[in-house]
Amino acid sequence: MKYLIIGLGNIGQEYDATRHNIGFDVADAFVIARQSSFRTDRLAFVSECRWKGKQIIVIKPTTYMNLSGKAMKYWMDKEKIAVEHTLVIVDDLALPLDALRLRPGGSDAGHNGLKDIQASLGSTKYPRLKFGIGNNFPKGKQIDFVLGKWLPEELPVVKEKILKSVQIIESFISIGLERTMNLYN
Repeated sequence: MKYLIIGLGNIGQEYDATRHNIGFDVADAFVIARQSSFRTDRLAFVSECRWKGKQIIVIKPTTYMNLSGKAMKYWMDKEKIAVEHTLVIVDDLALPLDALRLRPGGSDAGHNGLKDIQASLGSTKYPRLKFGIGNNFPKGKQIDFVLGKWLPEELPVVKEKILKSVQIIESFISIGLERTMNLYN
C-alpha cells in the first residue's frame, strides 16, 4: 500500500522558515524521522521511505505554491496512489497558531496552493492537515505576514506542532483518516 504526503511551500532560500513554507518544514521533519532524504525529481523534491510496512512517497513541489496541484497529480498518477491515500500539509490563516486540523476535504479558503490542487484533481475531497499560522497582522499586510519568518516567541509552539504533525501523518498512514481525526482534532 502506497501513500503520498505533499508538503506545500515555495522553493528558494528567501522562503525558508516562513509561515507559508510550513508544509515543507513538516515534510522535512517526517523524512528525517524516517532517516531518509530528498532527491530532485520531476516537479518536486521527492523522498521514498517506509512506515509500518507501507511505502510512503513524500514530495515538496518545486512548481511554487500556485502550481502545487500539477506536482501532486503527476506523482499520484505516476505512483498509482488513490486520493484517499494522499495528505496535503498546508498553512492556514484562519486557524490560531496553536491549532492543527485534519480534514477530509473542504474549500480552498483562498489558499492558492489548495486552489490549484482542487483544479488539478477536479475535486475538493482530498485529505489535508491544516497548520494554523494565526492572523496577527495589520490590515493590508496579509502577504507580508504569510511570507514572513516566524517570530522568536512563536518558534517553541511551531516546533512542537511540527512534531505533532509528524505523529498525525504516522497515524493517518497506520489507522486512517477518520480514526486519526478522532484522536487529534
